[in-house]
Amino acid sequence: MGLAQDRPAPVVDTHSGRVRGVVEGDVTAFKGLPYAAPPVGPLRWLPAQPHPGWTGTLDATAYGPSAPQAVRAGDPVLGGHGSPPFDEDCLTLNVWTPRADDARRPVLVWIHGGAFISGSGAMPNYSGETFARDGDLVVVNVNYRLGPLGLLSFTSDDGVEHGNAWLTDQLAALRWVQDNIAAFGGDPGNVTVAGQSAGALSTAALAGPGGDHRPFRRAILQSAPLGMPLATPAEARARTAAYLKIVGAEDIDELRTLPWPRLIEATAGLLADTAEWGYWTAPFMPVLDGSTAPRQPVENLLEGPGAEVDVLVGWTREEASFAFALGEAYASATKEQVLRRMRADVGDGAAEAFAAYEAARPGARPVDVLIDLTTDAAFRKPTLAFAEARAAQGRPVWVYEFDFPTPAHDGRLGAPHCLDLPFVFDNFDSWSHAPFLAGMDPRLRDGLASAVHRAWIAFIRTGDPNHPALPHWNRYDRQTRTTMHFDTVTTAVSHLTPR
Repeated sequence: MGLAQDRPAPVVDTHSGRVRGVVEGDVTAFKGLPYAAPPVGPLRWLPAQPHPGWTGTLDATAYGPSAPQAVRAGDPVLGGHGSPPFDEDCLTLNVWTPRADDARRPVLVWIHGGAFISGSGAMPNYSGETFARDGDLVVVNVNYRLGPLGLLSFTSDDGVEHGNAWLTDQLAALRWVQDNIAAFGGDPGNVTVAGQSAGALSTAALAGPGGDHRPFRRAILQSAPLGMPLATPAEARARTAAYLKIVGAEDIDELRTLPWPRLIEATAGLLADTAEWGYWTAPFMPVLDGSTAPRQPVENLLEGPGAEVDVLVGWTREEASFAFALGEAYASATKEQVLRRMRADVGDGAAEAFAAYEAARPGARPVDVLIDLTTDAAFRKPTLAFAEARAAQGRPVWVYEFDFPTPAHDGRLGAPHCLDLPFVFDNFDSWSHAPFLAGMDPRLRDGLASAVHRAWIAFIRTGDPNHPALPHWNRYDRQTRTTMHFDTVTTAVSHLTPR
């Protein structure tokens, strides 16, 4: 360790200019690297533009600002969102590498989640150190525009739809990786893009644009909300009109004159307007704009160049407990309330479906039925349908379910949305602020984390997640439908039992 710390601060030449990083233990980090022009002033809401570059040597030893967002402290699951400071000049990325040499290591690009309204590459949860150190990988994570600054849609005077600024940011970051990652010891021809939740949806969206050029080789989709489709242009325009009314502005020109804190404050009003009992909703959703996102993201991995991408995909067993398990409005839910919610989805079959969910979980309360229903509708069933479609094409796809329950909050969460993240990164010391990890047996926790972390590394390096500490993990096919269950005892299950 001492020898690593004695290494001089590394300097790398990028296409935009020279950067100086910092040695951190066994890896080298470059933080706050601009990959696009600051999206401020007249560039607010425009697609990401090339960065003009700089002269001299840029100090890349500290994170850049996070995308503007509302700070939420005291969250009973995660403990808090966001990573201040925040600023519109946020289009930066961070790189971790064993060495900035010519080794051509596999590259992991991580896209953070947060419902497109929160999150940051500067959060210690998403540090690439463990993957770079344990897997001999080069790791990149990305900041991109969030909330109203990244997802509002507008129609210009010439009738052209403008939306999905967030996706243009991510595409610009991938172009930066293609152009520059070799100088950091990475192989631009061996890139895996991975993300969780909104980051998983982003990963699928990134597999589409670019014509015949495939910018990455592999994809990891964790808890992708494939049951929450992108908005139509009409829906996006209605959402923008509602937002304009809340913020008190007439049009985009007036919005451009407002300071970003006021724009972020208005998000709370839109969240209240779009919330509906029993549904996992998001105040902002990407739009099917005909250019950056001409189809639902998952379709990119089923046809066109994206179909050639190797895919690892899965969910947590109780995804929706993240939203419903701890709030009093849901903990005291009645059977009739849940039935009303179910009738919107299954019509006259609601009572029968409720009984089936109750039978599958002995002692289930109405809120538990709601959790399982929503997990199935938004995550589990559409993910399995995607795996079935890939398998029918003979395309490689590995499927998992993360089943390890947390004892926090008297076990009411089960295995909620986001619980897999510290296991994937194997970095529990960076999650000390998160209440949902309380009470775990360190021996069981750390053993499972090592198995999951090493599976992700194996997949990134080879396209196959198998390693000696796992039961053999077959590709998902239509004969066996193998799904790896990550739990106290990890097992590969065939013919996954439907709920």
